[in-house]
Amino acid sequence: MSLETPVRTTTPHIVSTNIARPFPAPDQPHRPTGIHKVAVDSISVFAPGPRYGDGSGVEGDLVGNAKHHGGADKAVYIFAREELDFWSEQGGVNYANGMFGENLTTVGVNWSEVLINQRFSVGTAVLEVSVPRQPCRTFAMWLERQGWVKTFAAHGDCGAYARVIAPGIIKPKHDIVFHDRPEHGITMGMVFAAKMGNKNIAQDVVAAHCLPEHHHQQLVKLIS
Repeated sequence: MSLETPVRTTTPHIVSTNIARPFPAPDQPHRPTGIHKVAVDSISVFAPGPRYGDGSGVEGDLVGNAKHHGGADKAVYIFAREELDFWSEQGGVNYANGMFGENLTTVGVNWSEVLINQRFSVGTAVLEVSVPRQPCRTFAMWLERQGWVKTFAAHGDCGAYARVIAPGIIKPKHDIVFHDRPEHGITMGMVFAAKMGNKNIAQDVVAAHCLPEHHHQQLVKLIS
């Protein structure tokens, strides 16, 4: 593993693999939401279709909002246990693994510093960091935290969505091994800031042209 890999002091690995336990969406009770994830012994990941609405890349998982979620670029959602601990302390609650809707809860990786399109092996799968999570009303209502969207965005660490390059099985305690780093230098934290409206950073992201076209064009429109 490269010394430049954005890791914390602990060897990067999975602490929990999680899939949805569906329940009615708090803002739209007529449809289910998959934001509540619970721990399972392992997950099987695969590449879903390319569009929103093509579902999760985790077998047995649920994507409730097909308009904005699912598809190849949002196949697997990853969040750090360290960040769950941070928000637990901030909110005076104990957020369990999966509480932020993540399929993979990790330790040892600062996902805000991971480069876009960075590949890594975990279990028998190969994943590739793709696009940021954008906090939504369902997320805020699920956590019952007023002003959550702005608070989460201001902190700057959204975790990471990943696409599946090679399908496989992932279990807790599996190590995360990063491959060669992309050369563009654009991190997940930078793209998240750009998506949240930072035009200066958006210019750098657009210049690198490292995002899927739909996301790239969103930022082109922002700075136009």
